[in-house]
Amino acid sequence: MLKLLASTAYGAHHLNPAIRVGSSSVKSPLFKALSQLTGWNRSSHELGLRAFCSDSKVAESEPGSDTIASSAIVSAIPKLEDCLTVIALPLPNKPLIPGFYMPIYVKDPKLLAALQESRRRQAPYAGAFLLKDDASADSSSTSETENVLEKLKGKELLSRIHEVGTLAQISSIQGEQVILIGRRRVRITEMVSEDPLSVKVDHLKDKPYDKDDDVIKATYFEVMSTLTDHMSDFKYPHLADFGAGISGANKQQNQGVLEELDIHKRMELTLDLLKKEVEINKIQASIAKTVEEKFSGERRRILLKEQLKAIKKELCGETDDKSAFFEKFRERVDPIKDKIPENVLKVIEEELAKLQFLETTSSEFDVTYNHLDWLTVLPWGKLSDENSDVLRAEKILDEDHYGLSDVKERILEFIAVGRLRGCSQGKIICLAGPPGVGKTSIGRSIAGALGRKFFRFSVGGLTDVGEIKGHRRTYVGAMPGKMVQCLKNVGTENPLVLIDEIDKLGKSRAGDPASALLELLDPEQNANFLDHYICFVDVSDAALFLLIENYCREAGVRNLQKHIEKIYRKIALKLVRQGASAEASADSVDVTDTEDTNSSAKNDSESSETFVEGCVDVLTDESATGESTESKTEQSEEVAETVEKIMIEESNLADYVGKPVFHAEKIYEQTPVGVVMGLAWTSMGGSTLYIETSFVEEVERKGRLRITGQLGDVMKESAQIAHTVARRIMLEKEPENLFFANSKLHLHVPAGATPKDGPSAGCTMITSLLSLAMKKPVKKDLAMTGEVTLTGRILPIGGVKEKTIAARRSLVKTIIFPEGNRKDFDELPENLKEGLHVHFAGEYEQIFELAFGSE
Repeated sequence: MLKLLASTAYGAHHLNPAIRVGSSSVKSPLFKALSQLTGWNRSSHELGLRAFCSDSKVAESEPGSDTIASSAIVSAIPKLEDCLTVIALPLPNKPLIPGFYMPIYVKDPKLLAALQESRRRQAPYAGAFLLKDDASADSSSTSETENVLEKLKGKELLSRIHEVGTLAQISSIQGEQVILIGRRRVRITEMVSEDPLSVKVDHLKDKPYDKDDDVIKATYFEVMSTLTDHMSDFKYPHLADFGAGISGANKQQNQGVLEELDIHKRMELTLDLLKKEVEINKIQASIAKTVEEKFSGERRRILLKEQLKAIKKELCGETDDKSAFFEKFRERVDPIKDKIPENVLKVIEEELAKLQFLETTSSEFDVTYNHLDWLTVLPWGKLSDENSDVLRAEKILDEDHYGLSDVKERILEFIAVGRLRGCSQGKIICLAGPPGVGKTSIGRSIAGALGRKFFRFSVGGLTDVGEIKGHRRTYVGAMPGKMVQCLKNVGTENPLVLIDEIDKLGKSRAGDPASALLELLDPEQNANFLDHYICFVDVSDAALFLLIENYCREAGVRNLQKHIEKIYRKIALKLVRQGASAEASADSVDVTDTEDTNSSAKNDSESSETFVEGCVDVLTDESATGESTESKTEQSEEVAETVEKIMIEESNLADYVGKPVFHAEKIYEQTPVGVVMGLAWTSMGGSTLYIETSFVEEVERKGRLRITGQLGDVMKESAQIAHTVARRIMLEKEPENLFFANSKLHLHVPAGATPKDGPSAGCTMITSLLSLAMKKPVKKDLAMTGEVTLTGRILPIGGVKEKTIAARRSLVKTIIFPEGNRKDFDELPENLKEGLHVHFAGEYEQIFELAFGSE
């Protein structure tokens, strides 16, 4: 592909890269170029080469030569008019003005070979055309332009270049670099070939002009005076071209000069460009002078400032900035040194020591200063007075929000647990719901109920991980994470923080804030209240078994732990409410009447026999109640002597965890005729299910089967196969029994709301059909699983472990598995296999004998 890059070796950064610049003592970059091109600086005239050339003044040189003649005039090929078909070269940055050099880089091997072939054939010419700007692309981006050039070919490339360009002589080719010399203006007339793009061109001639015209003369002399008075050998067209070529104008302005054939207008355009160049040079000189003066003034200011510090220190004993900063941090740290964690205090001391050896003007000083500022401004050991009165909290929640009973009950449980523990750490409450239902205001109400400071920050659209985990301290302006900023804003160690809009958390290539937030909220980093008061309550083994059986069947124990914690939270709330009621009744007693007070205390102690052992600590907690009286202490001591533990059993388990999620799967003690127990795999492990077949009506010679139970396609096919196999077996066993031929049957799998599908119910369906046909039930406590083919073969199934567990859960004693699953069953733990009678069948005949044979 074609890739053109302008070389910077031929000029300064703001000059046309088509000019070769030598060394000179001239100050202006513009006139540096002029001095080398025109010989203005005669001492260095021999060092430079004139980059401008003329058709009428050329030296004798070979067309294919790769070297430029040492004279100030470049050779030309005679009969330029004969070049009517040329290779089109797109120029990405600016047009090639006639009479100037331009280096380009050609990356396309095919195009490069075509250019080399042109030079060998003594026709070293090509057409140079400026690439048009793409409105949808950034024209200032060099990489974008290169990408466009690599993709353009043929007609698409033709449509993207200007119609007017320059006939360029191929001066030299060295590797991928091609040196072009502008000769004449040409216009594209038609395309000849696509790859490489070749076009036919017309040679454009300048419009006739009168060189004695006063206006043209005046314009000419103005351009000359702007350039230099040492260029009297230039013709009018060449002067205009030269001025445009050495200017720093953009490519569109240079293209305008290239396309203008009226000499007067061309010189006016060039004059405007040169005047702008002169003004730009003046501005650059002014800026350079200002910067130099500012730099000198800054150095002088720093020097005087250091001298002033030394004078103040000698005369007045004043300290410098570093000493002032050091003292400020010391004043913050010393009063709370005993409250700051040891590892944090060590870091503070190290940073203070480093601060004394750093210069205030260094960036490392700013980084260290900011780090110390954050470390010392945090509220170490400063706590807000927390109120754990559940009655007060309940009143505040009811005043702020109507309804939301479940939400408020959960919050009261949280407060009650905190009161029993002495602190409310360890739990994170997640509020979920549509916008506007009160999630944020609930958080503010919790803070008000607890007497804590409230801090809210939203993570909606957040994509910077540093906002959560903090930025690196290696650069100036780094900030800690939001949680540390929260502590500085609220001024206490125990605020209530609301992280809002976590469902709108963003993500970017710079990091994943959701994962960082998950680390921040990891419950393993927060204490758990359960271990601290698990001896306030007893849960019987039967209740635990019922909890596992009816509420927590999934793999793992995480859900079981949540249910146990739920039980303890509700008990904690119950106890704290009873204690608060007892305190309220004690406060209402007239303390002046001693006898009434004693009797009230006695009644309270008798009515509080169900308090958990250890509640005396809650009742006498001054921080929770705000007061402590001698009478209350006596009451608490009396209560502590009569308390009993709360027992969680099967009878009251539902009061704490709600209705059971799962129910017993065993419906029949002895399955009736037409009903057989099967085994199935589920997402919660395994389960038992019954397949029931019932007689509907007698239809002579039109026996058929109806299927229900939300069965999938696989189980529907299994039912049809089971019906066919059952009819064949019945015909073999009891030829005179025409039950299947004359009966309309209905096969159903209970729990119709649950979708069921899978290749493991075939043998169970056949057994159910045969049981109904023979009017004989299967053996008690029998379950089976396996798929059956039309010929009666039993195919292996999956989920042997889960199905075995399901059978044990339903107290099944006998299981029938396919023969192909014998190895799977042998690999199960012994405790799963203990007490089970397992049979393996390869043909349905074996299942028939096990299900209907003699005991």
